[in-house]
Amino acid sequence: MYNKVYIEITNICNMNCSFCHGHKRPFRRMSTEEFMLILDKLADQTKYLYYHLMGEPLTHPQLPDFIRLACRRGYKSVITTNGTLLEKRGDELLAAGVYKVNISLHSFEKEDDEKHAAYIREMAVFAQKAAEQGVIVVFRLWNQGCSDSRNDKTYQLLKESIPGEWVENTRGIRIRNKIHLEWGERFEWPDSKAQIKGDRFFCYGLKDQFGILADGTVVPCCLDSDGVIALGNIFKEEISFILHSKRALAMLEGFQCGTASEELCKRCGYAQRFV
Repeated sequence: MYNKVYIEITNICNMNCSFCHGHKRPFRRMSTEEFMLILDKLADQTKYLYYHLMGEPLTHPQLPDFIRLACRRGYKSVITTNGTLLEKRGDELLAAGVYKVNISLHSFEKEDDEKHAAYIREMAVFAQKAAEQGVIVVFRLWNQGCSDSRNDKTYQLLKESIPGEWVENTRGIRIRNKIHLEWGERFEWPDSKAQIKGDRFFCYGLKDQFGILADGTVVPCCLDSDGVIALGNIFKEEISFILHSKRALAMLEGFQCGTASEELCKRCGYAQRFV
């Protein structure tokens, strides 16, 4: 069983954030039939579905339906979002049975002070409503080391808006039951044109996770934004066959020895974090 599987239900986003690598693929949304096929094929692979690689999942009109379908089959649905559509669609998520919502607060750091403050307070309102219904909310500030980050101001606004314990831990801060703030450094996305990052590599891709792009392409991790390492297509092949292909097994064996069989992995800053 994998700890999680990333499903890109759409590669369409309503923002253009500076930290996002973006992609060059045709815009696409998964259909309900395609999503149901994936649920069937992942039955023995995981219990946790993360609805993104590229794209903003809340732009997909059928997102609440997808969550309900997943719940009926015993999956737990995790959404990672920039949060800008939560005021409009947040109640739909909660009613559908979402398990966890990750909100990338650094998505809004380019806006002016007034809009930024309104956004943070809006996120705080959603988080408290979600927590009351038993849904986990994690605020992400994965931008440490970025010169134009607004982490201090964001932290201040959140603390003013959400009463709680605000206890530090190894990953960030436990604000209160079901609500957390997570710190992280801004990382470099893998890029086939980037320089090789080192001589030793390790990744959890294919070890405890893999991803499925909007067209069904299976990739080893959530950072392969253009499907460079295309292992197969879940709409056309069985997932067990894809995950046991020569290419997939070579990646796994390589990481166990501290090497990378794929050129893209050699150019991934994230693959250096675990060495």
